[in-house]
Amino acid sequence: MGLYADHILPFMVERGMKNKVIRQYRPLVPPLATGRVLEVGFGSGMNVPYYSKDIEHLFGLEPSAKLLAKAEEIMSTAQYPIEAIKSGAEEIPLESNSIDTIVTTWSLCSIPPIEEALQEMRRVLKPGGRLLFLEHGQAPEEKILRLQRRMNPVFKFLAGCSLTRPIAPLIEAAGFQFLELETSYLEGPKFVSYHYRGQAKPL
Repeated sequence: MGLYADHILPFMVERGMKNKVIRQYRPLVPPLATGRVLEVGFGSGMNVPYYSKDIEHLFGLEPSAKLLAKAEEIMSTAQYPIEAIKSGAEEIPLESNSIDTIVTTWSLCSIPPIEEALQEMRRVLKPGGRLLFLEHGQAPEEKILRLQRRMNPVFKFLAGCSLTRPIAPLIEAAGFQFLELETSYLEGPKFVSYHYRGQAKPL
């Protein structure tokens, strides 16, 4: 993919995921996962310490070999089995109806074929499964949205993510029904801090 995408971008992503706001909110989502769990955008394994030790199995889906290599040490400390999968979310190499919980934290912004990826997540979830998410995305105010659109090319280049994705409508359009949905600005500049957090089930 190139020097920047293969070597520099993974470092930038990992560093960005360690800021104080993300550290504050990260522990809210993984503990809710149960059963066979798929984390989409596993990265360097930063969510690993927050899953319950009682989950059955964790599959960590991540396209970056660099980030997966960084995850090896923290994976070895987990009290539950983890299987790293080097793959993008547009074609998840798992059987249909095989996953109880999918977890995404700050990942949906960076998947290029987001519609295909959400359809794949729906495919691998069991009928009673859940999608747990914490994602930044499109703000509701037109003034902030205009700024997001102006800044989007810069963020796509530097961090590989989109600022303008309407996370909730995308999840609904992929065939999910919300069990819980909260939207709010977190700390920081408004153009990057509007967040969606909740749970959804496949219809």
